[in-house]
Amino acid sequence: MSSYSEGQTHQLMESLQDNKWPAGDITKLGQAKPEQHQGIRDVLNGQAVITYPDCVWREQDGVSYFSVTSDGKTGPEWIVHLEAKGDRVSDYAKSLLCSSNFQPTSGVTYNIAVLQGKLFNDRNRITKKILKSAKERQLTTPNAEVACLIRDKFTDQEIEAMGLVWIITMHESIKDSDGDPRLLCVNRFSDGRWLSALYGNPDHGWNRDYGFAFVASQVSPQS
Repeated sequence: MSSYSEGQTHQLMESLQDNKWPAGDITKLGQAKPEQHQGIRDVLNGQAVITYPDCVWREQDGVSYFSVTSDGKTGPEWIVHLEAKGDRVSDYAKSLLCSSNFQPTSGVTYNIAVLQGKLFNDRNRITKKILKSAKERQLTTPNAEVACLIRDKFTDQEIEAMGLVWIITMHESIKDSDGDPRLLCVNRFSDGRWLSALYGNPDHGWNRDYGFAFVASQVSPQS
């Protein structure tokens, strides 16, 4: 026999219903482990507080904003660092990272603005028109290392939450091992987290689920 009164049971069910608990969550509550029940009791008794991490980006009018700070890693060091985390680095991306045109900085905080592909219709979602839009918004060209910093900062789940599959860093293009201009980019696939490199020619077209990273402002370390 239950030690709870009929009134207590009714009050609990009404509270769950009023707060719109899904039936599936009620089932999970019933199947919770003892330590999970203890955690709930601790919160109810004021002995524990739940804190939620701040969102690492914000979105406004189709633009995602966040900041990243450089740490001086060279291109080859980025390859080692990312692969050690289990990230994938494409061959073309490696050729850009090992180029003399990849020039890292240290201690520079970049405030990034990612223009989402949905801001452009299919006809206008090409590199030169995206660059024109960024200039009109007074955004500037990022250092190529920003792509590495973005890959290091965000999980694929967070990129998906932005509504994106790819984030293209709109740096000055760097020639790959075949001599073609490319841009470093972050992308999420079913086979893992990627740092890749896509064509950087002015007329290259992009899909709606791509984002384009520029610099809104940056702060360099004081000498």
